[in-house]
Amino acid sequence: MHGSVLEVSTSADGSVVIQPHGSVGPDEAVELRQLLVHTVRRVRPLRLIVDLTHVRELDPINLGSVAAACGLGDDHQVAVFVDNPSAALAAQLAAAGVPAPRLRAG
Repeated sequence: MHGSVLEVSTSADGSVVIQPHGSVGPDEAVELRQLLVHTVRRVRPLRLIVDLTHVRELDPINLGSVAAACGLGDDHQVAVFVDNPSAALAAQLAAAGVPAPRLRAG
């Protein structure tokens, strides 16, 4: 893929939305992890939303990064949610440790 597959925006309520696109694999792992950690630790929004509407698959490294972001968010008083995962991604994220209430369907 050319350039970043990660779009970042801020919604009207101040939530930061990270929206990956396509197949998020090892080439994007460092960028996604750094973005998640930076947003939780430095930006510290009330909510961080990882919107998976346009994601076909996440490799195991990125699944782990999203799961770890939930715990990191808890440590920094940032609510981390994963929106619109496919059924397969939701199952993989749950297995990776993302709490069920954090997985939100559209």
